[in-house]
Amino acid sequence: MNSRRIVALLFTFTAFLCYLALPASAYQDNDSAAIDSYISRQARRERGEEYRDARKVVTGDLTHDGIPETIVLYTIESQGGGNLYIQYLAVFVRRDGNLSPLTHVEAGGKSVRSVELKSIENNAILLETMSYGPKDPQCCPTVKGSTKYVLSGHTLREQKHTSRRRA
Repeated sequence: MNSRRIVALLFTFTAFLCYLALPASAYQDNDSAAIDSYISRQARRERGEEYRDARKVVTGDLTHDGIPETIVLYTIESQGGGNLYIQYLAVFVRRDGNLSPLTHVEAGGKSVRSVELKSIENNAILLETMSYGPKDPQCCPTVKGSTKYVLSGHTLREQKHTSRRRA
């Protein structure tokens, strides 16, 4: 095979790989835009704003259909100009190639508990928690724990969690 054919084949192969990569980045951009839009609408309704640096996104199968859902933990703060914050857990599903919100639930917040999204395992969303003990100030929960949420239809349901006092 002469060098012109090799170069032509390499060029064609490289162009094909670039073509395959485009849809993935386009999906990521569209997915981010869908998530941003959903959270922005909710923040406006609550007269608050998202604390963007606290957002966490994971994917995994919650519906037993082999198609991963996108799970987002996000925080809306300063509702009505105050110092309140609420952590939400939302589930997005893919419909006609686009990410669409399915459901959301309050998972934590000021004076309630703090949650951190860890993973999806066995069709459940796993979170680590920090809850308030009887003498804890609002700034500083000390009771470590964990919890999980499962998707039941269009509803997220929390399963029993365990807590342990920080040593």
